[in-house]
Amino acid sequence: MNRLTAASAGLFVLLVLPVTAGCGTEQTVDAAASASASYEAQRKAAEQKHDRLFPDVAAICSDEVVQSASPSAPAPEPTDPEARKYAENHAYKQQLPLKGPALCRGKAHAKRITPALEGVHSEADLRSKLTALGYPEPTVEVYTTGGSLGFTFSVPETGPCITGLLTSPAKVEAHGPYMEGGCMEPKGGH
Repeated sequence: MNRLTAASAGLFVLLVLPVTAGCGTEQTVDAAASASASYEAQRKAAEQKHDRLFPDVAAICSDEVVQSASPSAPAPEPTDPEARKYAENHAYKQQLPLKGPALCRGKAHAKRITPALEGVHSEADLRSKLTALGYPEPTVEVYTTGGSLGFTFSVPETGPCITGLLTSPAKVEAHGPYMEGGCMEPKGGH
């Protein structure tokens, strides 16, 4: 009878295990789908808020047919060992690429900022102009480099990064965040 009980218990485990093994998988799949749906809802809400803050940019980018650029082939690695090492050591300066709606928004923001920089000669003037355009002061980094005023920030709600240098003429460009995060070019690598 003892053998029969052990055999029954083993059979029970073999029959129940496949049934219960799927439960955890379903919960994991459901959680992942829920997280994905939540992320998508947050992304859409952020885009809608951006569009309310910057209706001129929203109009430009909703009218333009925005197609996602096909992935470009990675740049070939240098064959020279020293050049390869240099590229590896400076990888932290790489920016994530912009494409589709982010590229359109970035270009539109850069274009709307550039004419507003006319006649700006101090950090206070620069902050004031950018704040007046809707870019919150705490998020804007203003600095002086090579004798010229510069700035960088992430567009509220959706990004991308906008960086400008008040030279003659002013240069304003959109770009993705740096690989190590943020819009300001990192100062040092490894």
